[in-house]
Amino acid sequence: MTAETKSQVTTVYQVTGMTCGHCEGAVSSEISGIAGVTSVEATAATGRVTVISQAPLDEEAVRAAVDEAGYELA
Repeated sequence: MTAETKSQVTTVYQVTGMTCGHCEGAVSSEISGIAGVTSVEATAATGRVTVISQAPLDEEAVRAAVDEAGYELA
């Protein structure tokens, strides 16, 4: 799901395997490293990761970041 407002893009991803705050932090940290990302909010309870970026992100870059954190993009 993607929404664009005032030159920022909000995208919600579904990530499997997150179970706690440490998981949220690991996923957030890796996705934050992608160029253009301004905000990441991961919620283990729902598996939702909300990313705000300056432009639409390459899904493969997000997938690689989630994989690096040890989880899987659904």
